[in-house]
Amino acid sequence: MRRERGFTLVELLVVFGIMALVIGLVPVAYEKMRESAQYRDVLRTMLADIRSARQQAQVTGAEVRFTLNLRDRVYGIQGRVQRPVPPSLQVRATVAGLELSSEGMASIRFLPGGGATGGSIEVARQTGGGTRLMVDWLSGQVSQEPLLP
Repeated sequence: MRRERGFTLVELLVVFGIMALVIGLVPVAYEKMRESAQYRDVLRTMLADIRSARQQAQVTGAEVRFTLNLRDRVYGIQGRVQRPVPPSLQVRATVAGLELSSEGMASIRFLPGGGATGGSIEVARQTGGGTRLMVDWLSGQVSQEPLLP
């Protein structure tokens, strides 16, 4: 006896149901992955710019500023290309003991002797977690610590 080859209707419906579920979950997973990549990129470049500003001040013997424009949502070393902060991230800055609102312009000055005006920048995700970048006013050292949700 010869048996017909092929799939039953039930088998095809199960496969299509699984495919629909996978296709429905992909955009959600992609959005979370994209937001996570943007967060890591902003932290990495912000930390690198802050450290670069400190090093540039020591090498050139002139004051160098790292700026964070909260209104326009851009950051970077003054006089260089400013990088944008993605809309999915929240940024706050404290410079000279004053917390700046969303209208403010934060500026951390790095001095030729290695010191700085000090301050901190908080980069937070929509989920509540984040990181605080801190610049010590005496030594100009840059450190980071996690923000508690």
